[in-house]
Amino acid sequence: MNKYDVIVIGAGNGGLAAAVRVLQAGKSCLVCEKHNIPGGFATSFVRGRFEFEASLHEFNGIGTPQQPGSTRQLFQQLGVADKIEWVQLKDAYHLISRKEGYDFVMPFGYEAFALANNQIHPEGEKYIRHFFALCQQIRDAMEYLSASKGRPDPKVMMEKYPDYLACGSYSVNEAFEALGYPKEIVDNLNTYWCYLGADGNNLSFLHYANMIYSYFAKGAAVPRHRSHELSLAFEQRIHELGGDIWYNSEVTRILTDENGRVKGIELKDGRQLESRHVIADISPHVVYGKLMDPGAVPEKARRLTNFRKLAGRGFTVFLGLNRSAEQLGIMDHNYFIYDTCDSVAQYEAMKNFGNTAAQATVCLNNAIPDCSPEGTAILYMTTLFTDDVWSQVSQQEYHQVKEKVATAMIERFEQATGVNIRDHIEELAIATPQTYARYCGHPQGTIYGYESQYYDGLMNRIQMVEEDHFVEGLRIGGGFGERLLGYPSSYKSGVNEANRTLKDIEREEVQP
Repeated sequence: MNKYDVIVIGAGNGGLAAAVRVLQAGKSCLVCEKHNIPGGFATSFVRGRFEFEASLHEFNGIGTPQQPGSTRQLFQQLGVADKIEWVQLKDAYHLISRKEGYDFVMPFGYEAFALANNQIHPEGEKYIRHFFALCQQIRDAMEYLSASKGRPDPKVMMEKYPDYLACGSYSVNEAFEALGYPKEIVDNLNTYWCYLGADGNNLSFLHYANMIYSYFAKGAAVPRHRSHELSLAFEQRIHELGGDIWYNSEVTRILTDENGRVKGIELKDGRQLESRHVIADISPHVVYGKLMDPGAVPEKARRLTNFRKLAGRGFTVFLGLNRSAEQLGIMDHNYFIYDTCDSVAQYEAMKNFGNTAAQATVCLNNAIPDCSPEGTAILYMTTLFTDDVWSQVSQQEYHQVKEKVATAMIERFEQATGVNIRDHIEELAIATPQTYARYCGHPQGTIYGYESQYYDGLMNRIQMVEEDHFVEGLRIGGGFGERLLGYPSSYKSGVNEANRTLKDIEREEVQP
């Protein structure tokens, strides 16, 4: 085919979900992917006898088949839920923070988490129950706003959701200061900050509270066969619905007509395909800066894209160890290792080289015991750089610098846990921001898209999503969409943009 109702650029999470939704509506759809496999960051790779998970630490919103979370429900609607085998995680995280002297494990579940906070503050349970009640009101308010389709009754909002309105403009730190919780409780509740990549002064409280609710309401899970299992499930579903996926097919231009409306795409090999609707699962910086003729890019699109701040640039060390997790003394799946629980100080420190002030480390074997050969273990540790410091590294210095940062991260984990891993490294791979930029084309190697600033966070973007629709026939979803980056958010964003595209098509069909 040379003509499709919709063409999706990029077979990442958002692109795959968008394609499935379009096909479910009976429209023809093509996905163009520059790599030879689907998934983007949702993939795995092999070194020696180890298959490493490329990016996923844990997946929230899954729940169980009996009590499904929001993401499992979405997967059920898309027809992929029965193609994925999930493994529920027992505990939420193991927090180790040097400055505060914290070293404790927190479980999933409201009751368990509330009770566990008594170990760090005598009245910890009371504060956590109050916080969860606030989170519940925020979730209920968001569901009401969604159901009202942007036209809520002010009286209902004031009477039923007063706390939502009160904290609507607050950052995380402003909200916790107003709530007056003890420092230990605030520090613990702030643990997940690095999953959104913005510090407490600049992260929307509504967004953060919503994420925490999702984790503790339904727990978290991982796919048994790593995140590539998700990508293959979506690929299979696309083929079941009669869709096409072209691999090794990089899109180099989005074509527009004399009125600036999308009319198709051009591939790297020069082929042109016709479509009046394109969904791009890639960065707007790439879309507007590389794929479109400058004259076809509205000034407002250019201004907004340049206004937004790139989020954390990823750096990950993947380790295949020749001892089991039990033999090494690595007892937990998810470690947050911080120099301090002050997210502002951590964020600032992560602007520089040689500072591993915060790292999230996963031992996959403590979720999936047989994910590596018997008597071995897989460990991967990730930190962020919150500024573009890697652009300062010359080609000659690159390998030395990345090995220095990796060594520091390994040493930091050993110091924090008392576990010797250096003597048991069989395989080692390092992904720098350059690696992520090369693989997925993300500017500066950001793994979180645009930063969730309180002035440009989730709620703001949802409210102005149609105002961000600058080019007729073009929509941008996935991790750079209105719901920001993250596995559940990317799938949901892809579906949202597909639904908007379907409405665009419907409007065209009824026009004379």
